[in-house]
Amino acid sequence: MQPLTELKNDISFDDFKAEVLNDYKMAVKSRECSVLGRREVLTGKAKFGIFGDGKEVPQLAMAKAFRVGDWRSGYYRDQTFMMAIGALTVEQFFAGLYANTNLELEPMSAGRQMGGHFVTHSLDENGNWKNLVNQYNSSADISPTAGQMPRLLGLAQASKVYKQLKDINSTKFSEDGNEVAWGTIGNASTSEGLFFETINAAGVLQVPMVISIWDDEYGISVHAKHQTTKENISEILKGFQRDKDHKGFEILRVKGWDYANLIETYQEASAIAREEHVPVLIHVTELTQPQGHSTSGSHERYKSGERLNWEAERDCNKVLREWIIESGIATNETLTDIERIIKREVKQSKTKAWNTFMSPIKKEQNEMVSLLDKLSKSSANGVFISKLKDTLSSISEPTRKDILSNGRKALRYSITEDTEEVTKLKNFVNNSFNKIQPKFSSHLYSETDKSAMHVTEVKPVFDDTSELVDGRIIIRDNFDAIFSKYPQTLVFGEDTGNIGDVNQGLEGLQEKYGELRVADTGIREATIIGQGIGMALRGLRPIAEIQYLDYMLYALNVISDDLASLHYRTKGRQKAPLIIRTRGHRLEGIWHSGSQMGGLLNLMRGVLVLVPRNMTKAAGFYNTLLEGDDPALVVECLNGYRLKERRPNNIGNLKTPIGVVETIREGSDITIVSYGSTLRLVEQASKELLAVGIDVEIIDVQSLVPFDIHKDIVKSIAKTNRLMVIDEDVPGGASAYILDNILNKQDAFQYLDSTPKTLSAMAHRPAYGNDGDYFSKPSTEDIFEAIYDVMHELSPSDFPKFR
Repeated sequence: MQPLTELKNDISFDDFKAEVLNDYKMAVKSRECSVLGRREVLTGKAKFGIFGDGKEVPQLAMAKAFRVGDWRSGYYRDQTFMMAIGALTVEQFFAGLYANTNLELEPMSAGRQMGGHFVTHSLDENGNWKNLVNQYNSSADISPTAGQMPRLLGLAQASKVYKQLKDINSTKFSEDGNEVAWGTIGNASTSEGLFFETINAAGVLQVPMVISIWDDEYGISVHAKHQTTKENISEILKGFQRDKDHKGFEILRVKGWDYANLIETYQEASAIAREEHVPVLIHVTELTQPQGHSTSGSHERYKSGERLNWEAERDCNKVLREWIIESGIATNETLTDIERIIKREVKQSKTKAWNTFMSPIKKEQNEMVSLLDKLSKSSANGVFISKLKDTLSSISEPTRKDILSNGRKALRYSITEDTEEVTKLKNFVNNSFNKIQPKFSSHLYSETDKSAMHVTEVKPVFDDTSELVDGRIIIRDNFDAIFSKYPQTLVFGEDTGNIGDVNQGLEGLQEKYGELRVADTGIREATIIGQGIGMALRGLRPIAEIQYLDYMLYALNVISDDLASLHYRTKGRQKAPLIIRTRGHRLEGIWHSGSQMGGLLNLMRGVLVLVPRNMTKAAGFYNTLLEGDDPALVVECLNGYRLKERRPNNIGNLKTPIGVVETIREGSDITIVSYGSTLRLVEQASKELLAVGIDVEIIDVQSLVPFDIHKDIVKSIAKTNRLMVIDEDVPGGASAYILDNILNKQDAFQYLDSTPKTLSAMAHRPAYGNDGDYFSKPSTEDIFEAIYDVMHELSPSDFPKFR
């Protein structure tokens, strides 16, 4: 460790001593939170614990270099850092451990994430942006290892965008791009592909990013020799080190117990990233885990006695304590007094957090016990209800599950009774669900007036001069209007920039708006999405292009784990209104078939999924989304770029409503529901069906998530009394999702005179070529015959079976 004289620099000795002691107090406070937190889990008050013990000192050094306006994208051991920047109190730490659903008491996630997952609020209660330049910022953590890395790339890139694009109003988001994005990750997690993809992309983009690797040599029980080549991540990343001829990373190394060198290293990293916009990697080695990986087990099972002894000696708090005494900053007695006071304060805060958490639950418990007591005296099954009451009243630390479970069981015993006591119990149970369920289920999507679902439809306008053009012209001209109207928009992806995307939907726009706003990227879908998430978190309006729908699978973990859950896991206090642009439908071949819709629908809840049937509809969706604040996926029809459409006169202003279906053909015999390119086949089949006396009503879903918010499909079924859902996805995919919505949420079954049918693709992905498509996905003939068979069942004499 550096000597005292080298660390002091220009501040007075008294000020220096005060700063060191404040750091030590913070380290002790954080460690005591970890120790008591583990006990709370082992005694049953909390479900699970994963703590930051052993990482306190390097996180204090990082906090000293972290400035107002900067961003963190970290991992679940960063509690000391969050405490050091004033974003986490001891009471909040324990409120998170207990899963308190009160956002004011547990601002990290209102109990939706396990403890150790941190966030700062970017939005007020109405969804308005706060001034992010005047606060410390932390993007919302996620548990999947390395999942924080792609988002980190975008947070850093936003500074580059704000620095170079001067016509953006950055008042609340950036001060001339001087902000640094700070990432943290455990050494074992650097084995993940997301880490390497992010490292490569950051080196290419040259963004102001500092990545700290907390290296304690283990990934749970697995030693670094099984994780990393040469057992050293910075050693194998030497090729990324910049030199006088090549751009790249600056790579720094420091011991995790070396307080003085840690401070110097982090100051150096901050200066390089902030002033030069060069990414920096700090490999923090020789760290320890005093309590092991988590409360799931003990590290004594897999660490040798020699290793455990070494960890005890190299504990960063212990080494800091020894250095303070050796440097004459404080005596052992002084530090002992500090430790005693802090431990008492942490314990008091823990007790307060627990009592605050339990108080409303115990009140509800008492109310339920009283209701059960009264019901037991009036019910014929009072003896059984009395046992439920006694069971509930004996629970000293109840959960709401305990309360409602016993109440609902009591209702079973009194199901035939119509008394005041039964009514009061029913009301209590129903009111509890109405009050409590939103604490766990709200804010999956935007709930403010900024939601894209509130944007008013603007229909395309045509006149006699509206020319017939390729669909790509409509989407291109609309993007041109978007980039002109919204200076904060930018688009990026594979082949997006120079050639204007593979289908020329962005033709000429890079030349017009520059390489920063219309950009090419490498083949790296996960970090393309990460760029979008991070930039959207900082007030930009990115459009991330994934070349084909099938390639979404490469980015799905980032979309599902991070983007889709962001608004939910922060209870509406962070948002990333990223638009993901891709293309699919009626493609040929196993890898370009676009047959993942069912999977995407279920794994991307929290992201709008829009499936326009043509480029005019797609253009309208982009315009609508940019007036809202929801993240969304827009799937353009690949075979629609060369199909002719009338060019609307109000390009840039037309808006397609979200969650609204469109009846594109009225009929009386059967309702056909579909979307995307399959609609063209349905329309062709409907013309052919007219020749045999079958009149089809066709409804374009347009928006899969949200789905038919006005429940217009059931109105059609009430008229036709028959339903078929036609889809090119695999069986049980999007067609099953659509049918579930129609039957279970719209209650359409009451209007059906025939069994509702689905027609989907085969269970496999399509084989290559025209015949592969014909025998894999629904054809016009398949559609004709499937609809005809429904009518045959209705009236065999009018519609005799022909195959």
